[in-house]
Amino acid sequence: MNFREVYGRESQGVWAAPGRVNLIGEHTDYNGGFVLPLALPHVTRVTAARRDDGVLQLYSAQKGGVPVALDLDALDTAAADGWTAYPAGVVRALRRDGRAVGGADLHVDSAVPPGAGLSSSAALEVATGLALNDLYGLGLGAARLAGLCQQAENDFVGVPCGIMDQMASACCTEGHALHLDTRDLTCRQVAFDLAVRGLRLLVVDTRVQHALGDGAYAERRAGCEEGARRLGVPTLRDVPLEGLNAAESRIADPVLRRLVRHVVTENRRVEQTVDLLDAGEVRAIGPVLSAGHASLRDDFAVSCAELDLAVDTALEAGALGARMTGGGFGGSAVVLLDEAVVVKVGDAVTAAFAAAGHREPRLFEATPSRGARRLSSRQVVRSDRGAVPPFGPSRPR
Repeated sequence: MNFREVYGRESQGVWAAPGRVNLIGEHTDYNGGFVLPLALPHVTRVTAARRDDGVLQLYSAQKGGVPVALDLDALDTAAADGWTAYPAGVVRALRRDGRAVGGADLHVDSAVPPGAGLSSSAALEVATGLALNDLYGLGLGAARLAGLCQQAENDFVGVPCGIMDQMASACCTEGHALHLDTRDLTCRQVAFDLAVRGLRLLVVDTRVQHALGDGAYAERRAGCEEGARRLGVPTLRDVPLEGLNAAESRIADPVLRRLVRHVVTENRRVEQTVDLLDAGEVRAIGPVLSAGHASLRDDFAVSCAELDLAVDTALEAGALGARMTGGGFGGSAVVLLDEAVVVKVGDAVTAAFAAAGHREPRLFEATPSRGARRLSSRQVVRSDRGAVPPFGPSRPR
């Protein structure tokens, strides 16, 4: 059902925010480091209208049913759970920041696959925040809005994520990856046009649902913070690659040593990737991506059998590079490949999953797309368009 069918009145606008894939720079954002995400064409749309009675009503086109009504003056995590915690958390973060948000009716319709490591939660948060920013004339800039959305996920949902996902959803531009310094939020758009070089970026959604709130993500973050404490630095961003051996020698715990090693080397991989892209050496980033996956698998221990199989199979079939993307424990991998081997690599990954008894993966192309924006009425599409588009020219998947 559309907004009018659900709420019995007209909306005041439609806002959209995309999911993202992270090209390189994983688990560095909450360590004050560097990341390089790009926005996906898949978006979450929030159709909305103001209310002045302090009530937030939430409806999901994917979930159906009836709207969930929440009293904003008594908003807590017990009142909002599941998907509703994300928009509810944004409203609470705005109000705690002193913003006069009186309530709203929201109709949510998302094409970002949930649990795939593609930041469906950040897309929902940012689309909600942007809608409320416009409806109430809050005047928030993109970076400030992203920070409040991160706060919502940290404090209300309970996931201690960094700022990358929200900044990517809010700030990415078409045809570029976002080189973001998560310490001070300075960023630069880095040209990332694969088509002109005969290249593609494939996303392999393993369909292994990940839940970052289950403790494993928080354990990694706490381990990184403990590593920084033992080294006497504010964050692991402050450990230079040249000083890594000395830093490791000061940490007896092998688990903490590996966490430190990943973050320090991953920051350098982001810098290497940006330098190569600036120089037009796009093909050369492939080995850097693959090295990032090895580090996430062996040092940070956030990969899984399905992600490793996707990466290994893609490389054996001729991909230039591949790595898991997102927080890990499931989700998706990204594969850089020549256009000529798209079908070969896709078929090889699908066959490998079948042989291993895994669910068939979902494959689609990642094209650098626009960040969050308000849509005109002519851009509004009914909820039956929510499927992820197929990847590759040979056949639908």
